[in-house]
Amino acid sequence: MTAFLRSLRMVAWSFLGIRKSSESHEETASLNPLHIVGAALVGVAVFVIGLVLLVNWVLGK
Repeated sequence: MTAFLRSLRMVAWSFLGIRKSSESHEETASLNPLHIVGAALVGVAVFVIGLVLLVNWVLGK
């Protein structure tokens, strides 16, 4: 489970675009690609749901 949490952290920093290249190369060598894809899907889902909630709140629905 800790490998998936590391993948989530890596994807979250990648969404923000503030990762150091040295850290990225070290972590990508030790992570499972399926964990990264799963973490990316979770990140995209959270982002989209957050946008929908924000728009609904701003529009007052």
